[in-house]
Order: sequence, then structure tokens, then C-alpha cells
Amino acid sequence: MRVGALLLVVLAVCGAGARAALREAFSWRQLDFAWPSPAAKEHALATGAFRPEASVPVGLEVWGQRVFVTVPRWATGVPASLTVFPVNASSDSPVLSPYPDWASHNTSAPAWGQLPSRVVSPFRLRADSCGRLWVLDTGRADVLGDAQQLAPAALLVFDLRTDQLLRRYEVPRDQLMDSSFLVNLAVDVSPTGCEDTYAYLADMGSYALIVYSWAGNESWRVTHNYFLSHPLQGEFRVAGTRFQWPDGIFGLALSKANRYNHRTLYFHAFASTSEFQVSTEILQNKTRALNSFHEFHLVGDRGPNTQSCASFMDEESGIAFYTQVNLDAITCWNSRTRPHYEPTTIGLVAQDNRTLVFPNDVKVDADGNVWVLTDRLALFLYSSLDPKDVNFRILTATVQEAVNGTICDPAYSGPEPKLENHPLESRFGGGSLCDRSAATTPAAVAAALAPLLALALWGRRDAC
Repeated sequence: MRVGALLLVVLAVCGAGARAALREAFSWRQLDFAWPSPAAKEHALATGAFRPEASVPVGLEVWGQRVFVTVPRWATGVPASLTVFPVNASSDSPVLSPYPDWASHNTSAPAWGQLPSRVVSPFRLRADSCGRLWVLDTGRADVLGDAQQLAPAALLVFDLRTDQLLRRYEVPRDQLMDSSFLVNLAVDVSPTGCEDTYAYLADMGSYALIVYSWAGNESWRVTHNYFLSHPLQGEFRVAGTRFQWPDGIFGLALSKANRYNHRTLYFHAFASTSEFQVSTEILQNKTRALNSFHEFHLVGDRGPNTQSCASFMDEESGIAFYTQVNLDAITCWNSRTRPHYEPTTIGLVAQDNRTLVFPNDVKVDADGNVWVLTDRLALFLYSSLDPKDVNFRILTATVQEAVNGTICDPAYSGPEPKLENHPLESRFGGGSLCDRSAATTPAAVAAALAPLLALALWGRRDAC
């Protein structure tokens, strides 16, 4: 094939996205909130309590007919950091209602510090099968400026049927380090009942896992070498912006419970491409959790440039979904039909260098729908967001729609991939072929496309 023809192929693929199984459900240029009155909004704008450019969504959850979105207090001017709107909202860019109410977010009010439901700055949240919403609040405001710890890091658990706070659990100070930053959680409800529930909190900053028992209302800190970042995998490139992050354990995904009512917790550091696992039987036993180094195991590696912040496993199918920050993509792995974990068993759900710039969270709801939030976070942190452009999106598909035709599809009948690896790191210079900053000269494209053609010959269908 001629170089010119190769260029056309690459531009066609990269321009439209290599795969687009996800459909856009909601999008925003800037976020706005459901203010009590127009005057309240005007006052907030005038005083700096609301600065639209400071509000960037990070985490999402869908329960019933509602979508929950976190808006961490990166800087001053974020009026509410835990919000909700109806899944059937009449607008494609719905306003966000503070959850559970405005008072819980008014950090300047004299009585705010006494409210059990007070919320400062959560990044991730999870809804469980018992109708509870678990919110992991860092307690930290103005993260990018003069950071302030307005409240202790805490778990807030709400009853989703009444929107009342069930419990507030503040993580003991002796289980945290100065570098601690609680960014993600997984919630493990036992098949035996809702009282037998554990939450696993990822401490990205100090490389630890905090295990919380609902029944005992206590927690313990677990450390392991597998929670650390990889020293050679902290380089990121998103939308032409290069940066380095040392982020440790971040992605958490739980399997379906086994006959002993225990699950497998799959986890990975953000600055890493390796996946690990441990039985929750180990984590739930405080003594064993602190003395079971060899009970933690390597699952495999996704391959170059596949650093992922969030992950989620659909219990019914055993399919895990991953956000792929460097690749503007969502990928998948079927733990049941392709239990060996390597680049050839990772499927591409969607890839697009416009709609999937910095996919920051992924969830599967109780009805089997995948939800993805993208927020262009790298541009917000290191450059700026254009208020005239669409910056934030929530995309969705059913699990089957998402994996249809990929190696994650339970019905996949294509050839079993044989290629052991694909050296995209050296060929792509540390970025994605579809990165908008990548060289697009015919010679450069031909060089970049060569390994993809090799992959195609091996029957790989999930590359860019």
C-alpha cells in the first residue's frame, strides 16, 4: 500500500474516532447550578462564590432515574461539589442541584461545620445494591491554590430513597499520611445482607488502601508494593499536553461474589499499566490484611500508554471497563472468556480525540448501562478550557453495545490473538496515534501505522 493511501486511512480513523460505541447523553460548555433564585446566582458571581471556570466534573454515578456528579473544589468559586440531576432531563446540558441540599455545601455559613451532612470536595462516589450512596470526601478545598483542610477526610453514606444521611465516618488521622489523597472507592455488599458491607478507599497519595467495615464502623490501613506508581509510567500526554504524575493506587473494580461470599478486588495505580488482584477475604480480616504480602497477585499488563484512572467491573458479565487517558479511549477486558490479561485481550470500546479527551470516570448501573464522564482535565490544569467549546460530556451504552464485536464480547468468534505485545510506546513517541499533536507527515504516519497493520494480520480488531 502506498504511503499516501496509509495517510488517508489514518486520517479517516483518527478524524472520526477508531470506534464509537458510546452515545453522548449530556454535554456542557460550563457547568451551572440550580440556584434558589436568579438573585442568589448574581450574588455568587459578584462575590466570587461562583466562578464558572473553576467547576470541573470528575466522578459520576447513576442510580434509578438520577445522575450524580462530583465537582471537586479545585479552586475557589465552586458552589457545590456533590450534585444531582434527572437522567431524563429536558436539557442536554442540565443544571446541577446540590446534594443533599444547599446548606451542606455552604462552607462559609457559621453553622456549616456542625452539619453531619457537610460536603467539601469529593472526587468519586458509589451507589450500592441496598440503595445507599457512598461519597468519599477529601475534606480539602482550593486544591490548586492555598489548599485548606476544611474537614477531616470522610465517608458520607446517604439513603437514596429518602436522601437522608445514614452515617458519617471520618477516617482516623493515624490511618492517613501528610501525602494522603483519597480519590476513589469500591463498595462490597455481601450476598448475606446489607449490614455486611465493606468499602475500600484508594489513597493515591500515600499508596495505601483503607478498608472500612459498615458493621463494625471501623477501618484499617493496608499497604503493599503493588499500590505504588511505576517509575517509568508516570508520563502522560493528553490533547498535546505533556505532564508527569506519580499517582499510586487509583482504579478499583470488584468481581461477582463467589460461593463463599467473597469477591476479587482488581486494582491498579494511575501511573502504571499493570493490573493486580487480591481476595476481599484477605482485606476484610484486619490481621491477615496486614500480614499477607503474597496473597496479592499480578494479573497482567495492558500494554504501553494504557494508564487508567478509573475502572469498573460489570458483575453480570465479568467485563471490566477502563478509562484510557493517554489514548482518548475506553477499553474492556472479559475476565471470564479471556482470563489471561495482556494487550491482545484488551478490547477497544470507543476512541475519539474530541469526545473522549480525559475520560475520568466509568460506571455500570443496575440496568446494565455503561456510563462515562470526560472532562478535559489536563487542559484545565495546565492550560485553559474554552468556554465556547463543549468541555464536559457524559456518554453511555448498554454493556452489550459497548463490547459488541470486540474481544470482550462473550459471542466473539474471531481468531484468538497470537501477538505477545505491540510496541506502541517507541513507535508513537509516548502518545496515541490519534493524538492531535502527533506528526501527520506521510512518512511519520506510515511508520506509526506499520505495527497496526501487523496487529491486523494477527486478527486484532481493537487498535486505533
